This record gives sequence, structure tokens and C-alpha cells, in this order.
Amino acid sequence: MTDFYQTGIITTLHQLGKPSLERMESELLGFSKTKPVALVLPALYSEFEGPAMPGIVQELSKVKYLNEVVLALDQASEDDFKRVREFMAPIQAPVKIIHNKGKRIGEVYETLKRNGLDAGPQGKGRSAWLAYGYVLARGQSDVIALHDCDIVTYSRELLARLCYPIANPNLNYVFCKGYYSRVTNKMNGRVTRLLVTPLVRSLQQLTGQHGFLEFLDSFRYALAGEFSMSADMARINRIPSDWGLEVGSLAEVYRNYSPRRVCQVDIATTYEHKHQVLSADNAEKGLMKMAVDICKSIFRTLASEGVVFSEGLFRSLIVTYLRQAEDTLMKYEADATINGLAFDRHEEAKAVEAFTNAIAMAAQAFVENPMGNPLIPNWNRVSAAIPDIFEVLKLAVDEDNK
Repeated sequence: MTDFYQTGIITTLHQLGKPSLERMESELLGFSKTKPVALVLPALYSEFEGPAMPGIVQELSKVKYLNEVVLALDQASEDDFKRVREFMAPIQAPVKIIHNKGKRIGEVYETLKRNGLDAGPQGKGRSAWLAYGYVLARGQSDVIALHDCDIVTYSRELLARLCYPIANPNLNYVFCKGYYSRVTNKMNGRVTRLLVTPLVRSLQQLTGQHGFLEFLDSFRYALAGEFSMSADMARINRIPSDWGLEVGSLAEVYRNYSPRRVCQVDIATTYEHKHQVLSADNAEKGLMKMAVDICKSIFRTLASEGVVFSEGLFRSLIVTYLRQAEDTLMKYEADATINGLAFDRHEEAKAVEAFTNAIAMAAQAFVENPMGNPLIPNWNRVSAAIPDIFEVLKLAVDEDNK
């Protein structure tokens, strides 16, 4: 049976039958005349030395409907920057590269600091935020799509399906999250499967049917790094600078828009990228750091919505989560077994134990500092504080790309 089932409070756009990529790209080319599309790529230089980026650039070179590509490049020297410019040359759309370690962009960050605005530490959040700012500064695109640069199974169909719901003027969505199956010879996506879903459902059990929890639970892959949005959303949404980026971004979407204007789309039958190690003994690395940051983001979002977290609630949450996660683990074991997939019950149980510790660490951090690290301010606030910031940013990027 083809899965066309709608769940949750957002729209799910499935991959039904055998949709034609050529038909979709042809329609996107037509839509782009009135709703131009920008693609944002946050990347590390090391990703150009791996297996993913050559395939991504090869696929993007076949795409005709993009209005512009903005690559936010981190951890790159001047020579690396020049090599990346040559590497991106096959892409048909105009490509601009933001050299995050370059002198001109460094001056942009200094300008922000002098005006009391913190763009956060180096990372995907800051890179994506600055790229949105450049797209807004150019003022030539109405749709912004973003995907990661470590996808080794990349196909341009992923991008087309990601852009289509926002670019199509008849669908009236402002935000679209990608989802996909994280299955090879085994189930991947441990943080989503074994932390986020059991945690959200445990919180629902303890606090009742809260709107944000229902919203978060509606996404099939809340931690997916692929999404598209209206350019106007980039003006008003704030961005977390830590591993809570994906959950924090969804919190901003929930805060500013009706769920009726939010959707998720199946963008790939297979999706493979680099995997983080669990690092169960080190909360500053790997999946443990990600887990702690995600939990803190969820707690702070709920607190901002009026949920009161007490010491007793956190104690109950840890116990409730552990039961939920153990029950969830059994469901995945059965699912893996009927499909002939490898399933290491011991490793899965170790992940649950690590995530239980992550929840406890996040709870302690929240109690000690409920506000946490500030979100990167939205571009409306930045432009209010520094009226010429878009001109400054545009000049810096354009000069680097001459």
C-alpha cells in the first residue's frame, strides 16, 4: 500500500507513484519567473575534499530554475576559497561564496559586535544566517532553500521536491521541511528515533497536549537539515547557533506562522551522509552534545510558552522518557526484523542510556541558566540597529567574489 496518510497538524507531501522529475523542473522554471529561488549551502572546506560535494555540484550543474546559489564557506584559507570558486564553476546559476574566515566578512562580524549584536560562534547556524542576509541584501529571490553538503546520495530531485511547495504560488506554504528514510542495511537516525520522539511524547504525557509539542511531533524527521522557506521568513525568524539549530528553527516557525502554512515533503528514497559518533562519555562531542543542545532548546521553548519546569517534573520526565524509549526500541527491533535489517539491541540500549543522561544534563543546565545562549537576532532587528548592514554585507561578499 502506498503511504498517503496524513498525520499531525501540518501537511505531509508524500512521494506517490512515479513522479516525473522533468515535469517538476519544468514547472519550477515557470514558477521561478515570479518567485525566484535561491539555494543556500553551508559548508566546511573539508567537505570539498570528501565524496559528497563533487556529486552535489555535478547534479546542481543540471538545474536551470535556480536564480542564485550562496555558499557559506567555513574553515577555509584564501587558497581554499579560490579552489572552491573554481570547484563551483560548473553550476549554471550565479554563485557567490561567503568567505567566513576572510578579512571582509570578519569586518562584518566586528560591525555587528560594535552594535551589540551577537552572530554566535562559528557553525552551521551562523553560516546559514549570514547567507540569508546576503540573499535579502540582493533582494532578487523570493524563495530560499537550504540543504547540507555531506549528502553522498544526492540527486537534483531532492532539491526540486524541496523547493516545489514554496515556489508553487498555488500551494500557499511558507515553510517546507524535507524528510527521508534513514535506512541502509540498518536503521540510522538515532537522535530522532530514540531521543526526540520519545522525549516529545513523554513531555506530552506529563504536561498535556501543548501546541508546540504537537507541532514538533508532526514532523517525520524533525532534525533534517533540508528545508525551504519564503524569503520573508528569513527576515523575522531567529536562529540558534548550537546543535539545537533544527529544533530551535522549528520553534521560530511555530511562533511566527500558522501550522496550516507549514508542510513536510518526502525528498529522497535513500539518504546517506556522515555519521556522528555517540560520545556517551563526553557531552561536548558527537551525538551527546547534539542531544543536550536539542533538549535545552525544547525546554526553553516550552518555558517561553508558559510551561513551568520544576525539579519534580524533570525527575518524572527522565523516568517517563526511559520507559517511552525502551518501548520505542522494541518497536524498531520488530520493524528491523521483518525487513531483514541489522539491529544491535545492545548499541541501541546504550544510546538510550546516553540520551537519558543528556536529558538530565540539559535539565540541570536549564535550571542554572533558563535563558541559555541567545538566539542570533533576526535580520529585521539587525537592519534596525545598523541601517546600512545589507549594503555592507553585499559589498563584502561581492568584493571577495571579484
